[in-house]
Amino acid sequence: RMLSGYKPKSNVKDSYKILELEEGCSLDDIRNSYRSLAKKYHPDSGSATADSEAFMKVEEAYRVVLSDAATKKKSNENNEEEEDQFKAKAPQHRHYLSFEGVGIGTPSQREKQYMQFRVDRATEQVLEYRKKRLESQYAVTDLMKAKDVKQSKKVKITQAVERLVEDLIQESMAKGDFDNLSGKGKPLQKFSDCPHIDPMTHNLNRILIDNGYQPEWILMQKEIRETIERLRKSIVASRSKLGGPMTPYRQKQWNRICEQFIEDIRKLNKRIDNFNLVVPILSRQMVHFSADKEIARAQKTYEALME
Repeated sequence: RMLSGYKPKSNVKDSYKILELEEGCSLDDIRNSYRSLAKKYHPDSGSATADSEAFMKVEEAYRVVLSDAATKKKSNENNEEEEDQFKAKAPQHRHYLSFEGVGIGTPSQREKQYMQFRVDRATEQVLEYRKKRLESQYAVTDLMKAKDVKQSKKVKITQAVERLVEDLIQESMAKGDFDNLSGKGKPLQKFSDCPHIDPMTHNLNRILIDNGYQPEWILMQKEIRETIERLRKSIVASRSKLGGPMTPYRQKQWNRICEQFIEDIRKLNKRIDNFNLVVPILSRQMVHFSADKEIARAQKTYEALME
């Protein structure tokens, strides 16, 4: 052949350029490009562009490109074969990720072993729960026993103190220590101002108050009244301090003040509930305060002060 003594000088990239192709093209693209260029440059084609030297370059480039494409195709086939082998093996290993890795053998055997494992684990969890529950019960029982012992000691001490006080009173009476008290031998004054109040109860309360003791409900009532007055003064003072007109920043401050005031009223109403449980007279029971009404009242008070 005429090209038998031709020595290739083109590299792979130049060969692709000569064939007007890009690397990675198919074998059909290479063949089609070669045929087209061969018709264009072959000396025997009778074409106006016939050029033996150009044809030799095209033929050499065709060989180089064909060899490169064959090499890449073989490499791709080897990679695909390796991937196929991996895919074939993967499921055999992947199924061991199921059943929490429990068991050996076939999937059905492992499933049975896993079911037994779950039953055993559930049984252990139930036993552990029962164990903790019993421990907590015993702990509570021991604590109650300790409390009972303390309560018993407290009752015994109280009874002993009461007997001692009673003995001292009787001893003092025998000595005549109470003979010089004012009002000795005089009857207790009965209060007939209110016919609905038991005279004995009223007298007992008066004696206690005269000697510095006040019933719990009286102290609670006083505390509730003092608290609401303090809260009312505080929220009016806070509103006056902010002034007007209300800017967005001051409005946020006022909202925070109102939130705290609502919480304080909630606590006060809880205190009123406790008061109503201990007050002996139904007519003395108190009603809850409304936070919204109190805030509106504070706003009106502020506006009146501004005027």
